[in-house]
Amino acid sequence: MALKVSVEPYPHRYTAAASGRFSGGVVVTAPGAAAFTSAPARQFGGPGDAWSPEALLVAALADCFIFTFRAVSGAALFGWQQIECRAEGLLEKRERVAQFTRVSLQARLTLAPGADATRAKRLLRQADRACLIANSLKAERSLEIHIVHAVSGASPAPL
Repeated sequence: MALKVSVEPYPHRYTAAASGRFSGGVVVTAPGAAAFTSAPARQFGGPGDAWSPEALLVAALADCFIFTFRAVSGAALFGWQQIECRAEGLLEKRERVAQFTRVSLQARLTLAPGADATRAKRLLRQADRACLIANSLKAERSLEIHIVHAVSGASPAPL
C-alpha cells in the first residue's frame, strides 16, 4: 500500500510566467504545463468566470494539502479511498496592505469500513503541518476534518 514518493534534494526552483496587455486576461505559463488565462477576481472588477491570482493561491493550498497527505499516508502505510479538500482564504486590509490573514481547509477523507479514523485524523493534521504552500504563508490557519467510512456501492457526498 506504500506510495513511492521520490523527492529531489533541496533547493528546488519553480518557474512560471505571465503576460498581458493593457486590458483583458493574463496568460499564465509554466514549463511543461498547459497555459491558461487568468483574470482579476470579481471583487477587483474582474469577470468572475476565470481563475484569479487569489483563487489560484487558495487552490494551491488545497492541492498541496492533498499531495502532502498522499505522501504522509503512503509513508505510514495507511490506506484510504478518497480525499476532498475545500480551501477558503480571507483577504483583508491590514495597515493599508491587502493580504490573506486566514486560510481554512475542510478535508473530507473517505476510508474503508472499519479503518482507523483516529489514525487518519492524526495523519491529516500531520499533512497540514507539512504542506509547503501553507508553511510559506503568514496567514492564520485552520483545518476542519470530516472522516467518512465508505458503504459498499455508495458514492461519498460532496464536501
